[in-house]
Amino acid sequence: MPIMQPAFSFSPIPRLLVGPGATDRLPELVAPFGKTVLLVSGSAALEHTGHIGRILTKLGKGGMQVHRCRIAGEPSPAMVDQVVTDWKETGVDVVLAVGGGSVLDAGKAIAAMLKENGSVVDFLEGVGKRTPSGESVPVVAVPTTSGTGSEATKNAVISRVGSGGFKKSLRHDNYIPRLAILDPTLCVSAPPSVTAACGMDALTQLIESFVSTQASPLTDALALDGLRHLIPALPVVCANGAADVACRGAVAYGAFLSGVTLANAGLGVVHGVAGSMGGIVSIPHGVACANLLPYAVKATVGNLSAAHTQRANADIAKFARIGKLFGAKHETHLDCCRYLVDCLYRWLDQLDIPRLGLFGLTLDHVDLLAHAASNKNNPLPLSASQISQMIQDRC
Repeated sequence: MPIMQPAFSFSPIPRLLVGPGATDRLPELVAPFGKTVLLVSGSAALEHTGHIGRILTKLGKGGMQVHRCRIAGEPSPAMVDQVVTDWKETGVDVVLAVGGGSVLDAGKAIAAMLKENGSVVDFLEGVGKRTPSGESVPVVAVPTTSGTGSEATKNAVISRVGSGGFKKSLRHDNYIPRLAILDPTLCVSAPPSVTAACGMDALTQLIESFVSTQASPLTDALALDGLRHLIPALPVVCANGAADVACRGAVAYGAFLSGVTLANAGLGVVHGVAGSMGGIVSIPHGVACANLLPYAVKATVGNLSAAHTQRANADIAKFARIGKLFGAKHETHLDCCRYLVDCLYRWLDQLDIPRLGLFGLTLDHVDLLAHAASNKNNPLPLSASQISQMIQDRC
């Protein structure tokens, strides 16, 4: 008897090239898009590794004309608008984004806005009133950290921090990068704090998309594969295995799959709170997710356990399956879930994740965040009081 599958859709993913040294092929991979390249990169730290210099040399030898811009921190509307103003008239054929998730988001937003008129704010979900045309300069995404999975998604996250701040997406199916290159040698130099925060973001995305109300058999399979690779490798690369290319590759692969699954299954309450938090205080997104994840899993499992429905039992079984990937040997699903929560709290200490209060978040922000939070796609909603406690738990 064939298994009846639920109806679902699945967005395209970029052409993918994986492996140590994969960036050596950039000239031949970029050439089909044209000769004029806008290279978007991040902080000076990446310059010191020599990776950017080698990429520039290879592109130059390949006959490319390369323009450059650097992104400091998470992209703001002003930052994106300025880059577009600077380079709109140069006839950019392809945007090559090399860096962390913020750089990749910036690259996607710049590529899109090179084809639009007006500020990027005009097109942001929940902020602007204009609908993106979907036109975009082709994007080649080369992550140097393993976290957001932006190399696989159709949105670019843009932030304005402070009073009236926001963290919103510029989104269109056509904004998915044309090519993603996962070269783990580029991630080796990422410091432990960055590696940990980014890895916890990817872990959160894999967990939330796996238990999402919009999950499908395909996203489930991909999320589980991402978790199988990421869970054993992340503690290694955050400790004495920072130069372990195989483990770096496993985390990068998990992060890529987290981008694929979030794009197709959505995320849960952790991201529903972390997004709003990023508009209030300047906090690394992965740090926010890491702090919120253990309590969110605990509270969600508690709500599911109290529901006593067939769907709730199925969701508890999913959390239990994640617990087994962390090493749970228990027979009951709830015991496996408790083991998972204990592991997530333990990882906060093991990976040296800083608490939320160190970034200026105070108890005065709690009510605002609790009422602004989204429970979309969470297996069962958390109450406002549960969300408040989730934040206070790590302030």
